[in-house]
Amino acid sequence: MRTDLRCEVPLDLVHPVRRDPAGAAGPTRGQARGRRWRRTSAGLYVPATADRSRVEQRIAEEAARLGPDGAVTGWAALRLSGAAYFDGLDPSDLTLLAVPLVVGSGQLRRAAGIQVLRDALEPEEVVVRAGIRCTTVERATFDAVRHAPDDRAATVVMDMVAAAELTSIRRMREYVAQRAGHRGVPRVRRALDLADEDSWSPKESEMRLIWMLDAGFPRPLCNRSVHDLQGRLLGVADLLDVEAGLVGEYDGMDHAGRHRRRRDARREDDFRAAGLECFKVVTGDLVDVALVVDRMRRARSRALWLPPTQRLWRLGADSEEDPSETLDFRLDRRDMLRELHERDGWA
Repeated sequence: MRTDLRCEVPLDLVHPVRRDPAGAAGPTRGQARGRRWRRTSAGLYVPATADRSRVEQRIAEEAARLGPDGAVTGWAALRLSGAAYFDGLDPSDLTLLAVPLVVGSGQLRRAAGIQVLRDALEPEEVVVRAGIRCTTVERATFDAVRHAPDDRAATVVMDMVAAAELTSIRRMREYVAQRAGHRGVPRVRRALDLADEDSWSPKESEMRLIWMLDAGFPRPLCNRSVHDLQGRLLGVADLLDVEAGLVGEYDGMDHAGRHRRRRDARREDDFRAAGLECFKVVTGDLVDVALVVDRMRRARSRALWLPPTQRLWRLGADSEEDPSETLDFRLDRRDMLRELHERDGWA
């Protein structure tokens, strides 16, 4: 797993407190009106030095509104679970996303900066992360996916949860199967059908969805290693149409540097030398779906469509050949090790 898909939760979050006449557990009335304290919501304060620009601090401040039965959910709970993609910004315009709070049996008024979800919340769906009551990964993903603006955005959410190795498509299917009567379940199921556990960025996911939904091509492989017949690694293809022999690459801003461009060009040369056709999508292209579809179709028409016996390339190991390559295998192993650790700790 790429390390940039995960994030560490800060250990120095500042949780809001109520006023304290003695000034010990919180500010006095006079102090609360001064410059050294900042009001976060009705009756709650943090020191003015608490950095609300950090997404985790913003989550902590909004979470303090909750009653004893509520929890942070959706993207915010996924961020506190370690998924780096969920940075609290709307990907369409980079404005701040409201922090989703599920109230369970409690009550909470709607307010700027929060999204109030008046849904049931079972005790086993709540965990504590960084001192904040959060929903479990599966419940948080369920809420984030079903409240996404459309099916494509919902699919990107599932892709990025899987990329951070928080949960798998199989685990989510099992979770959703127990919640058939909940609102938004059809969208969750559609997103799970479209999701891919090997997507490494939201833009790769968007490119794949254009390939499948707009160009109408079969599901491609994502981020699979491609080798020549001597076993030399040619590269890892963002998108790979095995039958056609076609590689699709998304080049974002991280590809803009001179050394990265040279490496990308060398990799494309290696792909082409092995008989693989290539196309590239760059920053800004994805808003013009017709442009991207045309580029994909032209590249696919140029591809060689060679039978396996004539190809000068081969795939690296996949999950069918090596079970350790599957996300489910890694998650099951992680859970087993955690259980062993907890058992030994209790002994």
